[in-house]
Amino acid sequence: MFPYRVCFLIPTWMMLVLGLAMAEEKSHRLILQGNGKLAIVDAEGQTEWEMPWGGIHDIHVKPGPTGSVHSVLVQQGNHRVVEIDIPSKQIVWQYDAATANREQPGEKVEIHAFQPLANGNLMIAESGPARIIEVNRQGEIVKQIKLQVDRPHPHTDTRLARKLKDGSYLVCHEGDGKVRLYDDTGNVSWEYEIPMFGRSAKGGHGPDSFGNKVFGAIRLPSGNFLIATGNGHSVIEVTPDKEIVWSLTQNELPGIGLAWVTTLEVLPNGNYIIGNCHAGPDNPLLIEIDPKTKKVVWTFDEFQKFGNSVPNSQILDPGGEVIR
Repeated sequence: MFPYRVCFLIPTWMMLVLGLAMAEEKSHRLILQGNGKLAIVDAEGQTEWEMPWGGIHDIHVKPGPTGSVHSVLVQQGNHRVVEIDIPSKQIVWQYDAATANREQPGEKVEIHAFQPLANGNLMIAESGPARIIEVNRQGEIVKQIKLQVDRPHPHTDTRLARKLKDGSYLVCHEGDGKVRLYDDTGNVSWEYEIPMFGRSAKGGHGPDSFGNKVFGAIRLPSGNFLIATGNGHSVIEVTPDKEIVWSLTQNELPGIGLAWVTTLEVLPNGNYIIGNCHAGPDNPLLIEIDPKTKKVVWTFDEFQKFGNSVPNSQILDPGGEVIR
């Protein structure tokens, strides 16, 4: 009987250990766009909601009760921001920058960034006119500032832009390869040019391209700036004095290659969510790392469902306040 009991206890113990290890692993519920659809995916990787939708560069959800999503703000085409009611899949509000508040009829304009504000207004970064506007729900401009652009172009003036809690604006200028911080009157208070690290620019979108076409930036509680360098294939943390104090380079993570690094989210536990666009079928679309150890704690690897271009997403179960 004794040998039998030993054999019985060992697999039970092993199952308990495995169960504890599995419980420590965290998967995420999220919303994203890719492969011609906008979708909500649950923590088990199953699609719980979707609708046909074209490419986006920015996305923001309006939460509903008990963890549900009431609506989502996304781009439609390259010059319209719309709010989609999730249950009905209907557009319930829109702002068309091609026609609204145009000082010059026919002026070329694209939208690559926007942000719902606490007062109910919407901040929009307009590439082409090179300005940030804040509009109310009636589409009226209540504030605007002019942006500084070295290489003006309606497609590359801006990528992500965010209004910070102190009223300043943190703007990624893709064409210039620079991140600029504007005060609430539009003056540039800080500017950082993404370094090329001695390399030459190489066109394309995949892992073999290279440049400083910056996509996203956030300000950390420390006052430093965390920057997704786009086709620089990296994430860097930069002090206000422009010193790089932390970085994650293209091939630093075991078995994972970074391509066009787009979005950043800092979770309540301090981990980073990193968007990995145009990285091909062998690399995840999203990566969560512990920045202290650079350990990968979660990946979203759904190339077959969402394809090679997922520029933006939002984690729906962060468990607290997120910086994004």
